[in-house]
Amino acid sequence: MKTVVITGASTGIGRAATERLSIMGWRVFAGVRSDKDAEELSRLKGDVRPIKLDVTDAGQIAAAVETVSEALKGTRLAGIVNNAGVAMMGPLAEQSMEDFKAHFAVNVFGALETTRAFIPLLGSDPDRVGAPGRIINITSVGGRVAAPFLGAYTATKHAMESVTDSLRRELVVYGIDSIAIGPGSVRTPIWDKAEEKNEGGPYSDTAWAHSIQTFADTMLKGGRDGFPPEKIAEVIETALSDDKPKARYAPVPDKLTNWILPNLLPKRIVDRVFWKKFEIKKPG
Repeated sequence: MKTVVITGASTGIGRAATERLSIMGWRVFAGVRSDKDAEELSRLKGDVRPIKLDVTDAGQIAAAVETVSEALKGTRLAGIVNNAGVAMMGPLAEQSMEDFKAHFAVNVFGALETTRAFIPLLGSDPDRVGAPGRIINITSVGGRVAAPFLGAYTATKHAMESVTDSLRRELVVYGIDSIAIGPGSVRTPIWDKAEEKNEGGPYSDTAWAHSIQTFADTMLKGGRDGFPPEKIAEVIETALSDDKPKARYAPVPDKLTNWILPNLLPKRIVDRVFWKKFEIKKPG
């Protein structure tokens, strides 16, 4: 039985991946932050083992590694899926540095610290047996195409794209692969949480007040009308199981307009598309 660790498993992509992989015969250590979430996941079919895993808590990371190591009994971990993340809307010129740093604490530093802790189980420990494992980092279309008003979030996803590539090019010495999955709009509670942070209009007195509201309405609708998380879970399974996996997967709705063209067009043209779409106007 292959074993995988999934962070941020209580809702959205993480929960969908937990359900799919457990049904497909994987043993899943599902990282959560509350006892309530752990209890709910424990009711899922298959071998699902909820563990407390706040990726910003070094003690919980160490305890999770110990728990998984004991279960593996000298074999190797088949994969870790870094899915835990936060997103808060706001213009970079106004968003508090506390909120900006919070994105990096979870989305980058937490993901990297968790990954580093599991590398011995994935393949760097020569005393373990079995095929080396894979690191799956859930990034975003925003990791390549930065939207306005999500600068903190997209900055972390840009960072994780780079981290993913560097890990893959370094960890080849242990046979460990590192793969990015950059979804577009997905029906996930992360955008409901972002909306809650935006309630009350914290930027209502700024030059972006109208544009931020337009952006929020568009993003929240896109999130609710996007791919179901189960579709991303299928991609995660492929990335973990394929004999020759891609280095990066891009499951993006309306892929031509939301992914291919923004990556091919000059940035100045993409700027104008964003300005028009979100009614961001120059002075005068």
